[in-house]
Amino acid sequence: MGSGKSTALAAFERLGALTLSTDAVVHSLYGQQRVVDQVVARWGPEVAPGGAVDRAALARVAFADDDQRAWLEALIWPLVAVQIAAFRDGSLMHDPRPRAAVVETPLLFEAGMEQLFDATVAVIASEELRRERAAQRAHEAADERTARQMSQQEKAERATYVVVNDGTPAQLESELASILERLAR
Repeated sequence: MGSGKSTALAAFERLGALTLSTDAVVHSLYGQQRVVDQVVARWGPEVAPGGAVDRAALARVAFADDDQRAWLEALIWPLVAVQIAAFRDGSLMHDPRPRAAVVETPLLFEAGMEQLFDATVAVIASEELRRERAAQRAHEAADERTARQMSQQEKAERATYVVVNDGTPAQLESELASILERLAR
């Protein structure tokens, strides 16, 4: 959280890549009645007042306990994987063919989904800067979310490419353009 994944995704799009945010996918899944029904059955109507999932309320119950989080991830991650596969397959049919198809996946390695991709990019930033950025966005259950993630170091070791995002958005975009060039080769 706070490393600049969404900023990187927007930069990839400006650079000619097709993009997909799994955060947006999850948000749309929370609008599907079958997901709402399962979440309400698990945690009660307080997490979906008026029939719409309240993400802050859901975060409070789901990230407070490892078993609760695991249940939600077991519900959501397979559905996200289906959407990623459909995006990937659709990108191959796109005319003209994009420079790349890029998926922002905050918990890529934690979810074991890295095998879905030809290459991975870890966007990392200093801990102080990440905390500042996360505080500005007022994430619900931020400490609990951070605690369940792999360290930036571990993600960097697993990734094909690593981008340090401690500079300006223009510097980030330049680094990402370089990665796209290497992938094109």
